[in-house]
Amino acid sequence: MFIFEWLNNQILKMEWLYHLVALFTENVLGLKVSDRLGGSIHFFIYDVIKIFILLSVLIFTISYIQSFFPPERTRKILGNFKGIKANILGALLGTVTPFCSCSSIPLFIGFTSAGLPIGVTFSFLISSPLVDLASVILLASIFNWKIAIAYVVVGLILAVIGGTIISKLKLEKYVESFVFSNKMIEIEQDNLTVKDRLDFSKTQVLDIINKVWIYILIGVGIGAAIHNWIPEPIISAVLGQDKWYSVLLATLVGVPMYADIFGALPIAEALVLKGVGIGTALSFMMAVTALSLASMIMLKKVVKTKLLVIFAGIVTLGILIIGYTFNAFGHLLV
Repeated sequence: MFIFEWLNNQILKMEWLYHLVALFTENVLGLKVSDRLGGSIHFFIYDVIKIFILLSVLIFTISYIQSFFPPERTRKILGNFKGIKANILGALLGTVTPFCSCSSIPLFIGFTSAGLPIGVTFSFLISSPLVDLASVILLASIFNWKIAIAYVVVGLILAVIGGTIISKLKLEKYVESFVFSNKMIEIEQDNLTVKDRLDFSKTQVLDIINKVWIYILIGVGIGAAIHNWIPEPIISAVLGQDKWYSVLLATLVGVPMYADIFGALPIAEALVLKGVGIGTALSFMMAVTALSLASMIMLKKVVKTKLLVIFAGIVTLGILIIGYTFNAFGHLLV
């Protein structure tokens, strides 16, 4: 147990980096970590480096695994299952695919055009930005494994239930017709060498980092400001656990923002450190990743208004339930 805790602290939480950045802030920059400015700079440098290190390693690993499962092969695997089993597999597939809802939509189109039921593809679309493996590791590095695992479980449940409801409502006619004629092309990947897969993984790391770096910097910057400059009484007055509307407000605030989970996590971390309920912070994070205005605009190009509203309504209700549940029972996970 001691060894696991030590590995968790040094590899995931990177306590060595925390202390190294503290030494840099105080001895090189001449700022005290206990002061607002020094604390903000320390928070920013530490979180940015930690997130980029973990993200690069995780993307590389996940991409290497993905190289064995091109979309058409994945579709064939999913095609062997029906009903709730297919929705569960669709949700699980979302954990090892693109890291934001906008990048998930092209795969959503591909799966739908290849003949998968839309309920299964929506299970994938919900889980993909919410519950990827990288976010699990980052959640564990910021909070703990209990919270990370609980978050994964509720995220997958939301994806499965959401996809199942959409499937039962038989809403295929509300998907734009061009989606069904946009056929996928099989790309043979059995003959890829180890070098090909390594090159693919490195390319994925560079491509995804290039897409998300600005959101990580913005998210960590906002988190540093919340952590060191906004007094705790002000945040508690607005988002305190005793405020019945805190989860609802956090969800609504998250919708207009566009970022992936890596940009939202530092903000959630700072909110929790200021005394905001874990459910409120997670609701904000989930709204940013799954309900962002940018992703809704992109999704509107492939589905009609009624289906978009039903999808957004299901996800919003699910996020609210998850948020209030975590606020009520989250103390058991700390």
